[in-house]
Amino acid sequence: MRHASPRSRSTKDRSSTVRPATRFDRRLSEILSHATDVFDEKGYEGASMRDLSRVSGTSLAGLYYYFESKEKLLYLIQRHTFTTIVERLRNRLEGVTDPEQRVRVFILNHLEYFLANQKAMKVLSHEDEILKNGYGAEIAAIKREYVRTCVDLLDELKRANNLEFSSRTAALSLFGMMNWIYTWYKPRVDGNAETLAEEMSDIFLRGVCADMGKSSKKRISITN
Repeated sequence: MRHASPRSRSTKDRSSTVRPATRFDRRLSEILSHATDVFDEKGYEGASMRDLSRVSGTSLAGLYYYFESKEKLLYLIQRHTFTTIVERLRNRLEGVTDPEQRVRVFILNHLEYFLANQKAMKVLSHEDEILKNGYGAEIAAIKREYVRTCVDLLDELKRANNLEFSSRTAALSLFGMMNWIYTWYKPRVDGNAETLAEEMSDIFLRGVCADMGKSSKKRISITN
């Protein structure tokens, strides 16, 4: 077998390193941050490219150099948010084998990012139906992958504990718990992301891991 020379290996290593952020990348990131603020304040429909130009300190011509439309801005905000959350989750789940702990990691990962990027997450919660055509299809695919990951984690939990419940219903209920915290979250009262994630995990897991027989009896007595 022919071995690569030290020179060829070093060249390959250099080519596989992460490309440093360019001036274009940095400016793009700044504009996306400003756009998130504007969408959060005025909503997607209420915001204009002129608003974005004023807040970001970029001329209209400059904005159109980076983005051909307001829709492209919203698409990039959503793509960056979802891909970042999914990538961070993959990394954090590596080496975690206990099904319950894997669910807890999922919740912590989501809440940490949410609380650190509340405006972006609020925009995603309110403007998730805006994108159409290719933009909408791509974001929808990323979101389906994320929800599917949550459902898979709950399936693992069910198998490990011989539980019976709808993983889809449980997953979507969990997202309902997590995605609306911006309406009531107060750091001094509710603690940081770790504290909130632990409490929310306890509440959620107590629910899905409850004795299903007792739950059925309660439902029957209520309906009767």
